[in-house]
Amino acid sequence: MANLQKGNPKLINAWAFYDWANSVYSLVIATAVFPIYYESITSDNGGMVRFLGTEFHNSTLLSYALSFSFLIVAFMSPILSGIADYTGNKKRFLQFFCYLGSLSVMSLFFFTGIQTLWIGIVFTILASIGFWGSIVFYNSYLPEIAEPEDHDRVSAKGFMFGYTGSVLLLAFNLVMVMKPELFRISDPALPARISFLLVGLWWMGFAQVTFYHLPNNVFHKKPEKDFIFKGIKELKTVIVNLKSLTSLKQFLIAFFLYSTGVQTIILLAGLYGKKELGIDTNKLIITILLIQVVAIFGAYVFSRISEKIGNIKTLKMTIAIWGLICFAAYLLDAHNKYIDYQFYALGALIGMVLGAIQSLSRSTYSKLLPDTEDHATYFSFFDVTEKVAIVLGTFIFGFVGAISDSLKNSIFILAIFFLLGYIVLSFMKKNKLTSK
Repeated sequence: MANLQKGNPKLINAWAFYDWANSVYSLVIATAVFPIYYESITSDNGGMVRFLGTEFHNSTLLSYALSFSFLIVAFMSPILSGIADYTGNKKRFLQFFCYLGSLSVMSLFFFTGIQTLWIGIVFTILASIGFWGSIVFYNSYLPEIAEPEDHDRVSAKGFMFGYTGSVLLLAFNLVMVMKPELFRISDPALPARISFLLVGLWWMGFAQVTFYHLPNNVFHKKPEKDFIFKGIKELKTVIVNLKSLTSLKQFLIAFFLYSTGVQTIILLAGLYGKKELGIDTNKLIITILLIQVVAIFGAYVFSRISEKIGNIKTLKMTIAIWGLICFAAYLLDAHNKYIDYQFYALGALIGMVLGAIQSLSRSTYSKLLPDTEDHATYFSFFDVTEKVAIVLGTFIFGFVGAISDSLKNSIFILAIFFLLGYIVLSFMKKNKLTSK
């Protein structure tokens, strides 16, 4: 393993390459191919399925499974991060969750029908835990591989790698799913199952580049035997310190508020397009691809803007655009003859600010951290904030839609979270690393 110094381009590229490796999970499994496959496998009997002796609607069961995985990660990551920071074994935790996630995704190949529903649900949960668990430790490397003034550009590079890699694999998988005869496949369900194998192999295989170059135990820690107790003590120390870090607390509050809107839109935009606007499935997939491609440029453009005007002003700009997206989505009319093109345009706008707000949130948080060796523990709070925001946002979206019988009202409510996030950021004190 090469011993590369902080700021070395090879080290930065190797770190960013983990985005290339893992982002295929979030696009192919969480967003595109698996949800469609799951719906087709479980659509008999009016979509009602039985799991653990209880009957669920298929979409409700999948939603519960994902929410459960988010809660597990939210509970587990701060404790494991404290242990990782105390022992200096952060890379080992990153590897463990990577292998858990990639092997679980490959196991979905054996989800062949309603009789193997347990495989689909159990390994969906484990794959989600693997993905989100690894992200905590991956993000926490940012302060250790790049100087603060480079965080925006390096964070954006990671997302750009991720969007590019995931689009390439998704495009191949979609060709296989939609044109199986080109691959001499006669079983219509087999292409989707093969795509699950490819995602796991892609994730595990390309992650080796990251694992080869990333350092382990940067601060040369020599842990004692009772590392679990000491790791939890490390977590308590960070919690106490966090109370006195006003700017970091303010940013986490703002991040929670606008992430409630962002993550809900990412997860449920397809549902909104399908149910509220009547967009065809193929056109929804085109929109998903469009969002990913535009996000590559969005991450790059806004990282350059942040260098000119600062992180906070740039984040406020992207949040304002997200608010406009909510209003535009609310005003869309399913009966308009140009609705498909309007939905494409909205997807392009989402893509432009999606990569921007994700990469800037990560780099802004890293710049606000104190001089510390506990990067994984601090980033676990960043991750927990996002997970709780996902649970709250998806619940509000579904609840408002149910009581008002319209998803338009749900999307309108999300605009309030963007407004509140904008207001909280406006009250943040100026910081030489995040403000100009």
